[in-house]
Amino acid sequence: MAQPSVELHGYRYSVYLRIVAMALVEKDIAWTHVEVDPFEQPIPDSYLALNPFGRVPTLVHDGFVLYETTAITRYIDEAFAGRSLQPAEPRELARMNQIIAVADSYGYWPMVRQVFVQRVFGPAGGGMANEAMIAEGVEKSAKVLAALDGLAAGGLFLVGNALSLADLHLGAMIAYFTMAQEGHTALSRHQKLSKWWDGFSQTSALPRTDPGLPSR
Repeated sequence: MAQPSVELHGYRYSVYLRIVAMALVEKDIAWTHVEVDPFEQPIPDSYLALNPFGRVPTLVHDGFVLYETTAITRYIDEAFAGRSLQPAEPRELARMNQIIAVADSYGYWPMVRQVFVQRVFGPAGGGMANEAMIAEGVEKSAKVLAALDGLAAGGLFLVGNALSLADLHLGAMIAYFTMAQEGHTALSRHQKLSKWWDGFSQTSALPRTDPGLPSR
């Protein structure tokens, strides 16, 4: 049987590209990466034909085009064989969706764009850290981490007794956040999240999707 054609278009350093890539790893799906940097203008017309908003990532599966990360990861889980990455129990499924929404709405900007980018990513490429932005990110992330710690199941997985899309979604953000000492220290104050991260950080999907850092 012919293998399905799966293309993942997006910026190699994107948290959201990594979330989708980890879902593909967990479902044991091979894919081709097509680099698209949304920060370089103009965005190629060929990519805007796939995603008119110019955001990343976008998945193309045998001609079926899909953008928006949560739509992509749910599709990957439901369209391909392998163990499910979504709980069957309604309350656990709702909790998974809630954790993903909290991470997106409140966690991504302070943890990734403010703390990680300013402390780690920018300086790796020769930029200067904005200390005020880092301090603001640390302050705002405290409320997010406290809320997520309250939602976490308290074991090796954020929801129930198996890995879910919530682990992948938050895991990609925490992987970047904890590369900054401020992020590592902030996470250590939350017992349930720390226990979860200790386990999740050992999964093979993380190193297999690690883009590294830009060089000067």
